[in-house]
Amino acid sequence: MKTMLLENEYKKPLPKILPETEKYWQAARRHELILQRCKTCGQIMYFPRIVCFKCLSDDIEWFKSKGYGTIYSYTIIHYQIAHKSFEPDVPYIYAIIELDEGVRMISNVTNIDPLKVKIGMRVKVTFEDVTDEVSIPKFEPS
Repeated sequence: MKTMLLENEYKKPLPKILPETEKYWQAARRHELILQRCKTCGQIMYFPRIVCFKCLSDDIEWFKSKGYGTIYSYTIIHYQIAHKSFEPDVPYIYAIIELDEGVRMISNVTNIDPLKVKIGMRVKVTFEDVTDEVSIPKFEPS
């Protein structure tokens, strides 16, 4: 998505950028999806962290994801039940995406009729530029 909103126009909650997630959000701003890999045991990780959850090593590297995956599970949100700023988006797709690299992440699936979404559907990452500092990864059919 190429939507650019002014900081004061975006009403949804923004991610809290922490030291361990800063590189992830910088890459998202460049429209790149990056993941972490433990250099000790090879474990690929998403969500960013400071140590490997498998072997507890802090020898971690970042790498660029291919940005493709499949819908592992999803739900269609028909009623605004979370933050009121999501109400204009209803209905929207809240999904678990299994990336080709083997990790799963939660995101929205966009640019498709919610009734046409299927488990196993191939998707690719896209980014919504919501402020000058933040771009949110989302997915669309590939």
